[in-house]
Amino acid sequence: MSDTLRLGTRGSALARAQTALVASQLKELNPGLAVEEVIVRTRGDAMLGSPIHELGGKGLFVKEIEDALLQGEIDAAVHSLKDLPSELPEGLILAAIPEREEPWDALVSRGGESIRGLAPGSRIGTSSLRRIAQLRRYRGDLEIVELRGNVDTRLEKVTAGEAEAAVLALAGLKRLGLEERATESLAPELMLPAAGQGALAVETRADDAATRSLMERLEHPETKRAVMAERAVMARLEGGCQLPLAVFAEMRKAGFQVKARLASVDGERMVEKERTGRPDDAMGLAEDLAEDVLSSGGAEILRDAR
Repeated sequence: MSDTLRLGTRGSALARAQTALVASQLKELNPGLAVEEVIVRTRGDAMLGSPIHELGGKGLFVKEIEDALLQGEIDAAVHSLKDLPSELPEGLILAAIPEREEPWDALVSRGGESIRGLAPGSRIGTSSLRRIAQLRRYRGDLEIVELRGNVDTRLEKVTAGEAEAAVLALAGLKRLGLEERATESLAPELMLPAAGQGALAVETRADDAATRSLMERLEHPETKRAVMAERAVMARLEGGCQLPLAVFAEMRKAGFQVKARLASVDGERMVEKERTGRPDDAMGLAEDLAEDVLSSGGAEILRDAR
C-alpha cells in the first residue's frame, strides 16, 4: 500500500457514494489516513443500454476494477456485493463486508400508487429477471418494460413517463439521499431480494497485509454471516443476473434463517424453501437449502432457463 490508500470504484453516482461511505468510515477509524478515489470504467458501464442478463450478468461491473487491483493500480475496490460473482480471481479476497443497508426492493411510481394500487396494464420498469418473475407472479396484469441504466437514469425515465413505476433497490436510493422517491418498500413475501443486496464488499489483494489490516476493522460479522450464506446458495444454483433467483438470510428469534425463491421468468413456476438453525451452521443450512430447491423442481426451472 502507498502512503495514500487508493480505493477503486465505478463512476456511477451510487458507486461513488458507496466508496465515499467506506472512505469516511476508514478515516474515522484511522485519523490522518489519506484516501484517494480512483474511478475505473467497466464493461458493464459501457453497456448500460443493453440487457445485462443477456451480456453475461455478474462480473460485468467488476472485472476491470479487479484487473486494476491485481496490477497494483489501486489498493482496494469497493463493490455492491450483489455485483460480485461467487468466485473471486486468484490473488484477491473479500477483506471486509461492512454493515448492510436495508436489503429490500422499493417501488417508485410516478403518481404515488402502491404496487397494489397500480391500474391493470400499467407499465412497470425493471431489467432484473428476479424482479420480473416475482412481479409477474404477484401482478400478472402489469406490463413489464425494460428499464436500464444507473439509478438516476431510471428515475428520470419514470418521471418522463416511459413507465408508470419502477422497482429499484431501497439501499441504493438511501445511499443517494433519494429515499423519498420510494413509494413503498416491497415486502419480502412479494419481492425477495437478490443475494447480497444492500451489502457492500471491500476487495483487496491477498498478499497486501497492510491494506487487509485496515479493512478488517470495517467487518460486520452478522452481515457477513448472512450474505455469505446467501452467496453459497447462489453459487450452488449457479444464479446471478441470468436467473430469477432470490435469496435472503437473517437472524430471527427461532434461529438463523435462509430463504430462497427460484422462479421461471413468466412467474408460472416457483420453488420457495427455507431453513432455520444455529448461526454457526449458516453455511450448512445454505447448502441444504440449495439442494432442497433443486430436488423440489428447481433443477427443471434451471434447465429450462438455460
